[in-house]
Parts: sequence; C-alpha cells; structure tokens
Amino acid sequence: MKVKVFRKEHFNAAHRLNNPNWSEEKNQAVFGKCNNPHYHGHNYELIVTLKGEINPETGYVYDMKLLSDLIKEHVLRKFDHKNLNLDTDEFTNLNPTAENIAVVIWNILREKIDRKLELIIRLYETERNFVEYDGN
Repeated sequence: MKVKVFRKEHFNAAHRLNNPNWSEEKNQAVFGKCNNPHYHGHNYELIVTLKGEINPETGYVYDMKLLSDLIKEHVLRKFDHKNLNLDTDEFTNLNPTAENIAVVIWNILREKIDRKLELIIRLYETERNFVEYDGN
C-alpha cells in the first residue's frame, strides 16, 4: 500500500530569463517581460511529494518534520529572498526557468531522501503557472 504525503513551502526570489548566446532582440522576443535586465520576482509555492509504503512502526511514509527541515535547510536557505541569477551557484550557467528550478530542487532533495520513496516537485511560479518534475 503506497501513500503520498505532501509538504508545502513558500519562497520569494528574483530572476531574469535570458540566453547569453542570443541577441537582445531574440531574448526579448522569446522571454518578453521575464527578460527584464533589472530582474523580476515571484512568490513561489513549492510542494514536495513523497510516495511510499507506510512504515508499520511509525505509521509514517516519512517524518514530515524531517521533510520540512530538509526543505528549509537545503532549498529555502539557498533560494529565499535571493536573485537566482546572481546569488546562487545553481543558476550561474542555467536559465532559472520554473522548469529548471524544479529540477534543481528535485536533485538537491533526491540526495537527502531514501530512494525507496518517489519524489515529486511541484513549483508554482504564479497562481496559474506551475511545473512538476518527478525525476523522469
């Protein structure tokens, strides 16, 4: 019997979508206002999902306090109130799209969580725009 558990967190970050190999005109055409050279920000909603068997001793799929602590230490501390392009190593050479942010978060947490559990990252960039990544 597999059960999914969810932890929701929130962080604020600025970024600029830009491909340095393209002209200013092409970047503007593709990324529009998200290519603002002075950056722009989002209030990201992050939902981390773990799917696995219930531990018969604890009744948990995963200790939610531990999951919360992992997210705070390894994700929020890195990205909250940061300029993703300028303040983080992860996006020095990687365009900080919602898709790439979700993959980066998945990779960070995958190292910390037992592989017997499925890990899914859902990241809301706006109320209406979100991405999901499950490692595939």
